[in-house]
Amino acid sequence: MKRTLFGRVWPNATALVLTAGFLFPVYWMFSTALKPTGDIISEDPVWFPLTPTLEHFRTAVGAPHFWTYVGNSVTVTVLAVGMSLVIALLASFAIARMRFKGRRGVILTFMIAQMAPWEVMVIAIYMIVRDAALLNSLVPLTVFYMVMVLPFTILTLRGYIAAVPKELEESAMVDGCSRVQAFVRVILPLLAPGLMATSLFGFITAWNEFPLVLILNKQTEAQTLPLWLSGFQTNFGDDWGATMAAASLFALPILVLFLFLQRKAVGGLTSGAVKG
Repeated sequence: MKRTLFGRVWPNATALVLTAGFLFPVYWMFSTALKPTGDIISEDPVWFPLTPTLEHFRTAVGAPHFWTYVGNSVTVTVLAVGMSLVIALLASFAIARMRFKGRRGVILTFMIAQMAPWEVMVIAIYMIVRDAALLNSLVPLTVFYMVMVLPFTILTLRGYIAAVPKELEESAMVDGCSRVQAFVRVILPLLAPGLMATSLFGFITAWNEFPLVLILNKQTEAQTLPLWLSGFQTNFGDDWGATMAAASLFALPILVLFLFLQRKAVGGLTSGAVKG
């Protein structure tokens, strides 16, 4: 039976409305950052910056210790994501390919860890880091960020590895490859969408994390961009242009990374969710 006109139109119309609702705050943030101060405080909203300016971005970038925060955030995020991918590749391969006692319990443990609210463990984490004399260090942040994203990474890659036919790996081993060589040459290239999806998730999680760095790192030299952004309005008063410029700079890496990876990332999430 042919679908009615209404049946064809309403899903697209709903998608357009939802898309506009999600994108408008992002647009308003970037457009406000580009507006002159007079347009920002005007009683009549200025929807498009007719005379865009970069003055607010210069104010944000010129804030004290800005590049220190950027370096700390990039270091912690890249190391946490990289370490989680290496560990998750090995763990997910073992769970997907090998049969051992307690395998289901291990999978269930990762699922429970994925659902655990990390915020309730901040006090315990603080005590561990304090006793180890690692307060105001990037090392604990890197380790705990890696632990945060590890369960999701393992579960997603497990589903993706399970979707790769065992015959491909066995054929490579028959041709003379060791198990490690078969994994690197045959399976690993097929995991690119899954790796991109988990990398994007890990990057967003580590880049946006706020409670841990707030508790563990009190010294300015050891803080990251979320703390810088939270205190930006306090430091600059009611300078909404500079505040929106700071928020835009903070969100820009995630937006660029998502636009670059979004096709394969979505495919990787879907495949990892429904296979294995």
